[in-house]
Amino acid sequence: MSLRPSVIAAIESAGLEPAYVEALVRSTVAEDLDGGVDVTSAATVPSDQRSTVDLVTRGAGVIAGIPVAAAVFDAVSEGDAHVTIVMPDGARVVGGDVLLTVTGRTRDLLTAERTALNLLCHLSGVATATAQWADALVGTTASVRDTRKTTPGLRVLEKYAVRCGGGVNHRMSLSDAALVKDNHVVAAGGVAAAFEAVRAMWPGLPVEVEVDSLGQLTEVLDAGADLVLLDNFSPAQMRIAVGIALEHAGHHGGVRARLEASGGLTLADAAAVGATGVDYIAVGALTHSVVVLDIGADLRPLTRPDSP
Repeated sequence: MSLRPSVIAAIESAGLEPAYVEALVRSTVAEDLDGGVDVTSAATVPSDQRSTVDLVTRGAGVIAGIPVAAAVFDAVSEGDAHVTIVMPDGARVVGGDVLLTVTGRTRDLLTAERTALNLLCHLSGVATATAQWADALVGTTASVRDTRKTTPGLRVLEKYAVRCGGGVNHRMSLSDAALVKDNHVVAAGGVAAAFEAVRAMWPGLPVEVEVDSLGQLTEVLDAGADLVLLDNFSPAQMRIAVGIALEHAGHHGGVRARLEASGGLTLADAAAVGATGVDYIAVGALTHSVVVLDIGADLRPLTRPDSP
């Protein structure tokens, strides 16, 4: 059985692909059941008992993944559960806020609970961390941007969670944009040569070039780069880099190349880095080492074993 139309509509409204979400949800539930059944729930819960479960925050943060959690309950219940979305993705919440309410067979709710929470807590952790960076950059022209340092199989959802938190996505894959890094430079024989090789083979593709010195920055700007990654630059060097890019644009009658700061940055650095005038701040930690947002599931049985 496929997901119910209301759940599919919620997934689509989030800009996600229903087929991807459903396949992911079904695989994660199958992993949890491992070819069997939820033995604890089967032993302790009557098959005809029905309950309502509320997904409730235990602390403050930003929510992401509500339609995904809804899909978990819908898939496990095979369409029997009634799902009510209380809080939309991107909402800022505090402890005690109800995010999602599901009514259905108690066994189904308990079987789905952990998978739904695993996804929702993780994605909300990504959104919360991103929002902290976005908040720190208020008043600057910089945006926080993610990387490809994502959990295998969860990239689409993690990058979605970054958007929910107010961040900006970098490339989704190795094929939709080029990022010329230090090893490409070594292999190609120079930073300008590497950039020109990509431009020659893929003339319409976005290309970003990583540089580790102001000299390399000038070289790639002369070669025509319009997006440059400043690797491990100090804020002082970033300001100089912005000035170089502005001067280059003035001399060539064009738009200043966009600059992205990267390498060892922390939340405490965010405001200072944003104040340098760079356009983006790359933060791999948004996805590779985020702390989950604590969300729990509170069950309210509607029918009990001794009910008439």
